[in-house]
Amino acid sequence: MYPALTLATKCIVAAGDLADIPRALAEYMVADARLVALKPKTISMREAAALPLVGITAYEGLTRANVGKGQKVLVHGGSGGVGHVALQLARSFGAEVYSAGGGDKQTALIEALGATPINYRSESVEDYVAKHTNGNGFDVVFDSVGGANLTKSFGAAALNGQIATTVSMLELDLNPMHFKGLSLHAVFMLIPMLHDYKREEHGHILLELAKIVDSGQLRPIVDDTPFSLEDAGKAHDHLTNGDAIGKVVISVP
Repeated sequence: MYPALTLATKCIVAAGDLADIPRALAEYMVADARLVALKPKTISMREAAALPLVGITAYEGLTRANVGKGQKVLVHGGSGGVGHVALQLARSFGAEVYSAGGGDKQTALIEALGATPINYRSESVEDYVAKHTNGNGFDVVFDSVGGANLTKSFGAAALNGQIATTVSMLELDLNPMHFKGLSLHAVFMLIPMLHDYKREEHGHILLELAKIVDSGQLRPIVDDTPFSLEDAGKAHDHLTNGDAIGKVVISVP
């Protein structure tokens, strides 16, 4: 019913609420064991419930782009749900991370999570590429904004660079990508559930994410407003009207 909302449970699971799979916004649900992992030990149930969707998406994008030690990584949308996790994961993989944000709250969160903030409202792509990469471009760009913002990712990437995006459903001129020799990775984490394709990989990713969390290198951000199952409609409104900071979570007693 509300696929963007997350339910706090005793494990972490990326399962349900699409196609013919049982809905996840419930006190109990049937889940494929391949999609389930024990929660990290060092965070709360609410925080753990916020992790699977955004964590798997960020992990898939970064690993497909081969993010590693010594690289410069730019995250578009680093204060958002997927972006704030991608930012932290890239740092845990050894990268030097930068992130674009447009307001004081976004900038403060980006800094608190250990990345260098870029104000996209006052700095052009050319400006921050020159400032932070000596004009060479970023080795990897993780674009959780997508759409027309992909043109900024093309401009910010280094020659033969890697771009991972979670929102690539548009018609776009790929000439800039071609002439820079860029590799584009479209991330759609629902594929294993929709097509019953390599579902066990999601379980493995959740185990890896739990290790990274428990090592102190990843912290999911959860919106402060509490919601119960009876408040599901209010939670959805809170999510869609732009008031939320981090992931919106519904708790079950």
